[in-house]
Amino acid sequence: MSGVAEVQSRIADIESRIAALSGGYGQSLSQTTGATAATSAAPAASATSGSAFAGVLAGSGGGVARATRSVNAAWTGPAPAPAGASTGEQLLAVAKKYTGVPYKWGGTTPAGFDCSGLIQYSAKQLGVTLPRTAREQAKVGTAVPSLAQAEPGDLVVLENGSHIGIYVGNGQMLHAPKTGDVVKISKVWETPLTIRRLGTTAATTAAAGLATAALLTGAAGTGGTTSTSYVRPASLAATSAKSAPYDAAFSAAEVKHGLPAGLLSAVAKQESGYDPNAKSPAGAIGLMQFMPATAKGVGIDPTDPFQAIDGAGKLLASHLRTFGSVEKALAAYNAGPGNVRKYGGIPPFNETQNYVKKIMATLQSTGSAA
Repeated sequence: MSGVAEVQSRIADIESRIAALSGGYGQSLSQTTGATAATSAAPAASATSGSAFAGVLAGSGGGVARATRSVNAAWTGPAPAPAGASTGEQLLAVAKKYTGVPYKWGGTTPAGFDCSGLIQYSAKQLGVTLPRTAREQAKVGTAVPSLAQAEPGDLVVLENGSHIGIYVGNGQMLHAPKTGDVVKISKVWETPLTIRRLGTTAATTAAAGLATAALLTGAAGTGGTTSTSYVRPASLAATSAKSAPYDAAFSAAEVKHGLPAGLLSAVAKQESGYDPNAKSPAGAIGLMQFMPATAKGVGIDPTDPFQAIDGAGKLLASHLRTFGSVEKALAAYNAGPGNVRKYGGIPPFNETQNYVKKIMATLQSTGSAA
């Protein structure tokens, strides 16, 4: 690439980032690409102000992968999908947090994504299974007639079916473009071959509900041992706006690991108040408050809320199999399995006793405990 062409390419990239700030992120100008950052209020200044432009420019170089970039010191993570968001909107909210991850041909993890790998991995965090390739993903959901009718979260298929991204709005898409580039927001540069709309959150939740009900009644099952005193609630409405971005992931992990419905959400509420950036004085990290050594043992990145949810599900299921009750499993999660063994049940620690009581009360209030 010539020097002029490289400059033009860089300018186009910066323009797409500015457009993303002004149109794609609304009032919450936030974007985290793999590192935990402190949460702060969204800036009131326009995204095209000098300081905002300087922040975008500073983050536009080739070395942006997995680094946290800030605009007016407040750009800390993608705006979460609103309560009641469609599956597509939730998919977009999840995928945005991988902005800046390097493109990698055949990549399917945050170490590097190709176009369809980004979409498949992001969908997996919501408990939604999608095919691997762009051509296969171009057949899922329902067709949208044109870009004029497209909504944020729709899948946009380009280049005769060989490239796919997620529609952001205003004629732009989030995608993993090509070798040497990173996951970013760009203009939809041609008429899409097809545009596909995924199902709704309600449909996803209903499917998860049936699967979990089967697990808990023993009609299906390879999941962990569960307490027969727990049944899935009739409704899995979000307990709060803070939990909404993670509700589908909580449900999917409960199904996967054979846990009582609502348990992971209740644990997240108690552990971090649904804050993926939380850090305790003792060093526990993230949404599910993993200590680094425990996270390493489970094989997850505790700063990634979706990995943390799955890791917490795996850990709680293990404790549930070992100790035989939800209360003791929670005590082991809080105080360690060694202390539960030592005291033959919930340890006589005020913190642990209150921890178990509060989570059980949350389960009772949401109808997850009978």
